[in-house]
Amino acid sequence: METVFQTFHQAQSRYAGPLLATTLSPIPPDDDPTLLRRFHAESNVFSIHDDIQKYIKARPSYLPHPEASAWIEIYVAYWKALGEILRAETGHHRDDWAIKVYEAWKEILTLLIRGYSPTSGFEAWTMPCLYTVGKYLRVFAIKADEEQSKTSGQDEPVKMELDGLGDDVMDSVEKNKWLEDAARVINEVFRLCISDRAPLEDSRKWGIYNTTNLLFKTYFKLNSIGLSKNILRALQATKADLPPIERFPKSHIVTFKYYVGVIHFLDEEYVRAEQSLTEAFHMCHKNAHRNKELLLTYLIPTHLHTSQTLATPTLLSTRLDLHYIFYNLLRAIRRGCLADFSNRMMAHESSYVKRRIFLSLERARDLCVRNLLRKVWLLEGGKENTRVKIGTFAAGMSCSMFYSAWTPNPSPSPSDDEGETVSEEYVRAEIDAMMEDDEVECLIAGLIYKGLIKGYISRDHGIVVLNRKGEAFPGTGV
Repeated sequence: METVFQTFHQAQSRYAGPLLATTLSPIPPDDDPTLLRRFHAESNVFSIHDDIQKYIKARPSYLPHPEASAWIEIYVAYWKALGEILRAETGHHRDDWAIKVYEAWKEILTLLIRGYSPTSGFEAWTMPCLYTVGKYLRVFAIKADEEQSKTSGQDEPVKMELDGLGDDVMDSVEKNKWLEDAARVINEVFRLCISDRAPLEDSRKWGIYNTTNLLFKTYFKLNSIGLSKNILRALQATKADLPPIERFPKSHIVTFKYYVGVIHFLDEEYVRAEQSLTEAFHMCHKNAHRNKELLLTYLIPTHLHTSQTLATPTLLSTRLDLHYIFYNLLRAIRRGCLADFSNRMMAHESSYVKRRIFLSLERARDLCVRNLLRKVWLLEGGKENTRVKIGTFAAGMSCSMFYSAWTPNPSPSPSDDEGETVSEEYVRAEIDAMMEDDEVECLIAGLIYKGLIKGYISRDHGIVVLNRKGEAFPGTGV
C-alpha cells in the first residue's frame, strides 16, 4: 500500500491529475506487475478503512478533513473492486463475477462524483481520475453484458482484457443492461463538467471533451447515435461558456472531431463530415496509424460523395486493413465494372455494415455506372459523337451485368454434338442481365440530375445528347 499512497501524495503535492489517476487503475504498471495484488493482500475487509486512513492522513497538511474522508471512502471501494477482479482472474468466482466487478467499480465512480460536491471539495485538477475510472467502468459493463448473455458458466480462469478497447464500432449486441447503466453514470460526469460555474482556470470544464468522447464511445457501442446528438446540442448551447477547443489537448480534439464527423456521416451530411474528419486527420500524430485508419474508413466514402474522388492505390497500399476492404471496390468504380462492384459489395458486406459505411458505399454505385457509360461513349466516338442511343448504353450495362450474373459451370455436361452447347444456366443469366431501355433511361436521368452527366435525354429519338463544349462526364476529364 505504501507505494500506491506515495504516488497519491506526490500527485496531491504537485497537482498532477494524470499521476493521481494511475492510483485508481485496475491495471498494474509495467514496471511493477504485482503492485495491485500486494495492495489488496496487505489488508482485509475488517481493517481496510483504518489502514487507508493511516496512509492518507499521514500528511494532513495536503488535505482538509472532508476531502481526506472522501478519498478514504474511494480507496476503500477501490480495494474491494480489486478483490472482485483478482478473484475473477484466479478462477475463484461465481457465475455473476462480471456483474460483481462492474458494481464494485461503479461504486468508485459514484464516490468520485460525490467528491466534487461543495462538502468534499475536490479540485478540478483531479478530473483525470473521473475519466480513468469511467473508461474502465465502460469496459466492465461490456464484459458484464457478455457474461450475462451466456447460457453456461465459465469454468476456467478469466483473463480481464482491459486494454482491448478496439475501435468501438457497433457490435451485434442484443442486451446492454449494464452498458446502459454505465452510460447513465458517465453522463453524470458530463453534467458535472458542463455545469461548473468556477472561473475557467479552476473549472471542471477542462474535462468536458474527454468526458464527451467517453460518452460517444459508449453510445456508439449501444448504437444510440441519437443520444450522441443530444450531447452535441448541449455543447452547442454552452459553447460561449466553454474554453476555445484549440486550448484542449490534441488527443481530446482529434477524438471529438472523429466522432462528430462520423455522426455527420451517418446523417448523410457529407460536407460537414469531411470537414471534421479532415481536421482530425491532419491533427493526428504521425505515428498514430490506427487512428488514421479509422478516420480514413469514413473519409474515403465521404470523398466519393463530396468530390467524387477515389483513394489512390498508394494510400491504400500502406494500410492493409483499408486495402483489403476498399482496394478492389474502388478499382471496380474506377473501371466502371458493375459486376465487380456488386461482387465486392457482397464479399465485404459484413465489414461494411459493421463500420456503418455500407449504404454510403452502395450509393457510390452511381459513380460506377457513370464511368461505365463514359466507356461506352468513348467507344462510340467520344467528343466526335455527342449523341448516343439509349439502347447502346443499355447494351453496355447489360454486358457488364451479365458478367456478374453468369458463372461458367466448371464441369459442363458432355454434349452429343461436336460443337459447344449453350447451358440453361447461361441462357437464364443472359436473360437476367438484360436491361430494358426504359430502365437505363431512368438511371441516366438520375445521373444527369446529380450532375454526374451533362446533357439531356431526347425521348422522341431515344438518344442522350451530351455536352459538346465542356465535360460530358464531370470529374473524368472528358
